[in-house]
Amino acid sequence: MYADKFRLDGKVAIVTGGSRGIGKEIALGFAEQGAHLVIAARKQEPLEAVAAEVRRLGVQCLPVACHVGKPEQIRGLFEKVMETHGRVDILVNNAATNPFFGPVMEMSEGLWDKTLEVNLKGAFLMSQAAARIMMQKGGGSIINIASVAAFAAAPMQGVYGITKAGLVMMTRVFAKELAAAGVRVNAICPTLTDTKFSQMLIETKEIYEIAVQMIPMRRHAQPAEMVGAAIYLASAAASFVTGTCVTVDGGMTA
Repeated sequence: MYADKFRLDGKVAIVTGGSRGIGKEIALGFAEQGAHLVIAARKQEPLEAVAAEVRRLGVQCLPVACHVGKPEQIRGLFEKVMETHGRVDILVNNAATNPFFGPVMEMSEGLWDKTLEVNLKGAFLMSQAAARIMMQKGGGSIINIASVAAFAAAPMQGVYGITKAGLVMMTRVFAKELAAAGVRVNAICPTLTDTKFSQMLIETKEIYEIAVQMIPMRRHAQPAEMVGAAIYLASAAASFVTGTCVTVDGGMTA
């Protein structure tokens, strides 16, 4: 049956930023499709709560505290994954930060470094580590959670948009270089989504009314609305799809 192509039975999936928001929903969605999960975020306690939800779906879940901006913590994460599972089939680079909301001329060097450290450097190092394992095991799927901010400059979110544009190009570079090894690399680009990062935008009426007018469906997205695209890109249903960006944006970039 064609529906079986969307199943992820027995696959090992790493999801960064997996303690809440989009990462949590993707982890739960993968679990429903039969994948074993490794979820990572900076704090262990919220990861344990998500891990309990995942395990109730009948699959394994390894929660690992990991700051993806720190190379030594990434190495520790993959050591635990290989000790536990001996393989990696799927990586979702979802961890991101946006510590500054304002004009780029007012952003400090320290906040610039912090934003790039997590949003770009972290995804790059995670992708390198996962791809090395995937290449030895016959292939895999890497999914980067980017943003529609990669395609058009968003007011007060300039550096965040710069990092997401870099993530889109990184997706394309890795896709071309790893295609022959059977490793597919794609991105999901959400619009305004109801996450902790977006609370200020959603809860500030004046800003929200302007933002939502740019979305033809006239509303923001929910984290769970990213799950279908992630399952598709991770699964055999997308076996000939690599280097693409799936926009989940209510028609914003149409």
